[in-house]
This record gives sequence, structure tokens and C-alpha cells, in this order.
Amino acid sequence: MNSSYMQTTKIIFWDQGDFLSFLLANSLQKKINGEFYGIFDVPDRKKSFYQKQKIVDFKKIWFFHDGITKSRRKIDMQYLASFEEKYNINLWLLAGNERIFNEYNEFYKFSREEILSILEDECKLFEKILEVKPKFLISYKSAFHHQELFQQMCKISGVKPLIFSASVFANRCMISEEPNILDDKRSIEELEESNRNFDELEKYWKKFNLRKQQEHQLDSFRKSTTPKINAGLNFIFSQNTIIKNNYGYYGHTKWKALSNYVAGITKKKIRSNYMDNNFLKTIDDSTPFVYFPLHQMPERELFIASPFNTNQIETIKHISKSLPIGYRLCVKEHPTQVTREWRDISFYKEILSIPNVQLLHYSVKSEDILKKCSLVITIHGAAGLEAAIHKKPAIIFSDFFYSILPCVYKLQSIEELPTAIRSSLQTKVNASDVSRFLNFLEANSIDFDLFGFELDYHNYFYYGGNLLNVEINEEKVKQFIKKHESSFDMLANEYVKKMEL
Repeated sequence: MNSSYMQTTKIIFWDQGDFLSFLLANSLQKKINGEFYGIFDVPDRKKSFYQKQKIVDFKKIWFFHDGITKSRRKIDMQYLASFEEKYNINLWLLAGNERIFNEYNEFYKFSREEILSILEDECKLFEKILEVKPKFLISYKSAFHHQELFQQMCKISGVKPLIFSASVFANRCMISEEPNILDDKRSIEELEESNRNFDELEKYWKKFNLRKQQEHQLDSFRKSTTPKINAGLNFIFSQNTIIKNNYGYYGHTKWKALSNYVAGITKKKIRSNYMDNNFLKTIDDSTPFVYFPLHQMPERELFIASPFNTNQIETIKHISKSLPIGYRLCVKEHPTQVTREWRDISFYKEILSIPNVQLLHYSVKSEDILKKCSLVITIHGAAGLEAAIHKKPAIIFSDFFYSILPCVYKLQSIEELPTAIRSSLQTKVNASDVSRFLNFLEANSIDFDLFGFELDYHNYFYYGGNLLNVEINEEKVKQFIKKHESSFDMLANEYVKKMEL
């Protein structure tokens, strides 16, 4: 890369304590001479490391939560209104789907005034940061409203987001302007020919089986008894100042956190027993059926990627009412929902009360369902692509990278769902289309084991992911960097290529 060009290039890194952006910054500073800036969205016990570290040479850093005023004040509604107009961003759409502000937060109930105050501080902080006029933003895909807000502001302000996200392929990832959306906008017809048949496609897909990685993560989660105990002891004997200076932790007193954890063990067991006794463990294919896989909640794939489709029970009702008379709907629980202690039994009971709907046990293999169903409907996720590999059409509620496939129907409004279902049931999947798209997708992804990396830093720093507010030792970080040096050197090269484009 032209060094004189890069000397004037300013890059801002968003670090949320996952070390992804930090390790990327460390590798990139060896390859380019740009100015580096950092936004650190981290709990208070980590701040000391970032303030004192000499590993990455940041010209300036900001700690996100230091920019949020804790005291009550009059909200500047005129500023917020002008902000929305300036950036064409709907602030309530972001805040209304923020898991910290809604029913998923069991620790604290935010008032309208508190939310507006937080939004005002966030907007002003981000506008101040953007005064440095960065050219690129490097970040992992957003999980919370404030990160998504900054990414949207960057795009509007002419800052190129280079967002890192997992691919549907195991051990492969993507860099793109928007998560799960490819920067290459070619149509299926413009892609190179590929003539693998469906048997070959299934074998190819199994090579990159993402579900095995997810199962490995779940196994690690289930077996992590010792890290949980150590995390609990660290939490009990540490100062819990975070509840005062980080709004994501408001109400997280030690007593409430520990009692919620203990109650969660009981809830998970009761809910698991209910599923064992009431969900189908075998697929009844005597009647043709449509398949709808539940999304894990809370999760960004609905809250951010498909913000008007977060009520999955209502979605299931809409699908059920839209089916042709000879079909039924099969719904399956997401296996990783176990990390959220499953869902309330009332949620499952409401689904079971819907006529013409069956609930499949989470242990039923998705591959078996895909082979027997007639159509897959998903709000936002990889299930639609898996459907195509198994010769089945799909309907998707929001854009995903495989939306260009002719066998995938992108729904524009809920009113067209009956028509979309009838049309999709008549759609034939073309193996050549799927084959050329998979080649295209693989070519636009990078060889990087994100799941393995996540497991490693959770185990290395965060007691298996059970406690995130911990002190960070610089020497330990250096050891971690050395362990992952080669993979991040490769990843940094990919980022340089993106910048050159």
C-alpha cells in the first residue's frame, strides 16, 4: 500500500473487550503508517489496561461509558430531532429494540427520560469523535444499539465501515460494509458457472459444517463448572462499581446477580423438562409442512437486522394463517437458546395453542427437517441457504447475503405472505445457481476460526465468558497476541486489501 497515502489515513477501531479490533490494530500498525484511534466499550476494571498499554500506538482513545452523563437533566429534544434529520437515523427504532432497555433486562427498568438522556449523550459523543475525520471504521458486527448507531453515523459521514462477521462456513469470516451483506453486488447470472449436483453440494456443505462448531461451543458452555465458580468468587469479592458508571449494568447488585443465576438454573431445568414432555422428537411427514426455525433471543439478528420482526409468536401466527389448507407449520427451538436458560413456558404454550402448528424438540436434526419439509421460512439467518442446498425454496423477511438466489423469496410486507408461500411452494431450486453462489461466497470469505478465537479469549481472560468485568494484565495480553499472531497477520493483510479497494 502507498505509504504516503496511508500516512494521512485515519482509522478508528471499536473495541468491545473481545480483543478482535485490538489485535487487528496491533497487526495493522506493522503494515501501514496511518493514524489509529480507539473507542473502548468496556467495563471499568478493564480501563486501566487500555490507558497504560504500549502495545498499540493510538493517537487518541475514548471510553464509551465515560461519555454518558449519570445525573438527571433536561433533555435537548431540539438537538435529537435535528440529529435524526441530519443523519436520517430513527433513534427510537434503535433504542426500542435495545435488549438493555426492554423486557430482557431483569435488573433495571429504564424510563423514557433516561433513554433519551443516554441517546443524547451518545449522539454528542459520536459527533465529537467523528471530528477527527477518520477514513475507515474497523469493528465487529454490532450487538447493541450504540455500536449500530455509530456504524450508521460513519456511513452517512463518509467513513467506510469494514465490519467483521462470521460466515455461514465454519472457520471462515467476512469483511464487508454491512454485516451478512456482501460488498460484491453481482447477480447470480453474472457469477461463474458451476455444475455440482445436489449430492455434491451436500458433501461440500458438510465440509464447512457450522453446526459442529456451535455444538462445540455449547459443550464448552455446559462443562465450564470450574470457571463459573471462579468467576462467582471474583465477582463476590470485587468492588462492584460498574453498576454506577455503566448503564448496561444498572441494577446488577451482587445479591440480585447471584440470585438470578441460581434461579436461572432452576428455570432452565423446569423448561427443559417441559420441552422433553411436550415437544415432538420425531418428524411426522404424513402431512406436508413448512419449517420455521426459532431465532435465539435476545440477539442482534432480529433486534438490529430485522427490527420490525422481533415478535416471533406473531410471526408464527402470520405464517400459520397464510398456509394453504393442506399444509402445517413445524417450529423448532434453537439449540443455543440453552445459554439463555431457554424461553418462558408461557411462550411455548402460546405456540402450541396455535392451530396447525407443531413444536419440534431442539434435539431434532435440522438436516432431517430440511430433507422432509416443503419450504423454509426464516426472519434472518442461514436457514434459507441450507434450504437451497437441500433442494428446498425459502422465504426470508430481511436481506441476507443469499437473498440473490432465485429460490429465495425476499418478503416486502407481511400482507404478501400468503402469495409468497404459494409461489415459493411451486419454485424449483436450481443446483447450478446454488453451486455458483457457494463458490462466490467462499471466494468472498476469509480463512479465520472466529468461534475458536472467541472460545480462547473467553477462557483466557473471562473465566469461560462468565465474568467480563475483570482486570487485564498486559503481559498476559502479549502472550495471547503471540499465540494468535499468524492468523491476525493474515487477517490484517485482508484488511489492507479492502482499504486499497
